[in-house]
Amino acid sequence: MSEPLIVALPSKGRLKEQAEAWLADCGLPVRAIGGERGYAARLDGLEGIEVRLVSASEIAGALFSGEVHLGVTGEDLLRELADDLDGRVQLMQALGFGRADLVVAAPKSWIDVITMADVDEVAHLFLARTGRRLRVATKYLTQTRAFFARHGIIDYRIVESGGATEGAPAAGAAELITDITTTGATLEANGLKVLADGLILASQAQLAASLKAEWDPLRLDAARRLMRILEARARARRTATLTWPAEGDAAARQAVAGLIARGAKARPFGVLVAGADVFDAADALAAAGVGPVTVVKPDYVFEALSQPIEDLSKRLRF
Repeated sequence: MSEPLIVALPSKGRLKEQAEAWLADCGLPVRAIGGERGYAARLDGLEGIEVRLVSASEIAGALFSGEVHLGVTGEDLLRELADDLDGRVQLMQALGFGRADLVVAAPKSWIDVITMADVDEVAHLFLARTGRRLRVATKYLTQTRAFFARHGIIDYRIVESGGATEGAPAAGAAELITDITTTGATLEANGLKVLADGLILASQAQLAASLKAEWDPLRLDAARRLMRILEARARARRTATLTWPAEGDAAARQAVAGLIARGAKARPFGVLVAGADVFDAADALAAAGVGPVTVVKPDYVFEALSQPIEDLSKRLRF
């Protein structure tokens, strides 16, 4: 019997709830093994897959080390582990939840500091006046260093944050911070502002594949089947099918020819279009005298190939 494909999912918090809701919507509910407090699970409807429930930060580490084949975690956590993310992990699908921005924030009282160029200038003046480098409090050392380097800023030092980073300037522990924010409310409450060009990363949850895990053709096939389902559901959420009577087919084809040229897919006496194009397509069909036109939202839209899996297969040389 072959070894299973190991998929890691968040074990707690909002990300766990969102990941499980996403999979359930795809027709793959997560069933815990050994009760709700267990750390193993399965996906209903798919064989050959072992689900491990661990923290989001542990998932990132497990993907890098090759302990798991696929995992759902924040992109910010993945990019924090190493500069060479693309050499260790392949991002398979952005999931649209778990959104947060990693940003550079300064005290609001620094009214003349609006951009990273202003930070560079202040850092030079701070060093000349005090003999000390500007302090930046953060939990995101790798991404902060890379971002400051891209902006040519060198007169600073990082203060690793072990607690609430946003409180560091008020406590006198740092002059600036880089931190994750979703609404900006916590930064605002602590008298901080995000710099105009201070967005380091617009993060969200990602389904990622480890390039260091032990892959074989059977595991890759299991991943392929899983990805085709996930992609088919995502595709269905973005599309709708318009159908019309057979006798109006010739006029209908001419009416929606422009949409088909832009990527809509022809169907027997119908067309699959992006959700945003439904009303335009309906208007074009009505103008051509075609009706009645029925709009249906599909549950899944399967394509023959999953491009992320094909890319992964090439990288793994299968």
